[in-house]
Amino acid sequence: MNDLPNHFREILLGVGEDPQREGLLDTPKRAAKAMQYLCNGYDKSIEEVVNGALFASDNDEMVIVRDIELYSLCEHHMLPFIGKAHVAYIPTGKVLGLSKVARIVDMYARRLQIQENLTRQIAEAIQEVTQAAGVAVVIEAKHMCMMMRGVEKQNSLMNTSVMLGAFRESCTTRMEFLQLIGGNR
Repeated sequence: MNDLPNHFREILLGVGEDPQREGLLDTPKRAAKAMQYLCNGYDKSIEEVVNGALFASDNDEMVIVRDIELYSLCEHHMLPFIGKAHVAYIPTGKVLGLSKVARIVDMYARRLQIQENLTRQIAEAIQEVTQAAGVAVVIEAKHMCMMMRGVEKQNSLMNTSVMLGAFRESCTTRMEFLQLIGGNR
């Protein structure tokens, strides 16, 4: 068994708490279990997540999965950032099982991250798996490190995007994607 519970006990002591206080007796174990869950993306590989769910298709039009909830931890403060990802790709003979797009987002989000890298990792993984003509990923998220500490800005929202292939090369393709994810808002 790992030593995470003892480290959380030390954190409690470090902030001036008594780990023997009734309400905190099981906190080190619970916090360790929660941290392991929140970082379980390290235990997964793209091959395991996709699990062969690539299917032959004649479709060569844009496929979009919008509003995929994501929860991650900022690697600088280990505080949550919460938001949604919009993922699109243009198939070239193969489509990815729908749930696999969300699972790829989760795999990378469940690691200590910065949003900029998370966006790129998702895009590159979708590109690698599908060999698509293009991949686009936009993430919009609220960061607790900006809301709970530091500048304490409650309504700030960070947007990041990565455009690969046709989405980078064609302004028309990129604009179609951005309009489709921006509608109904």
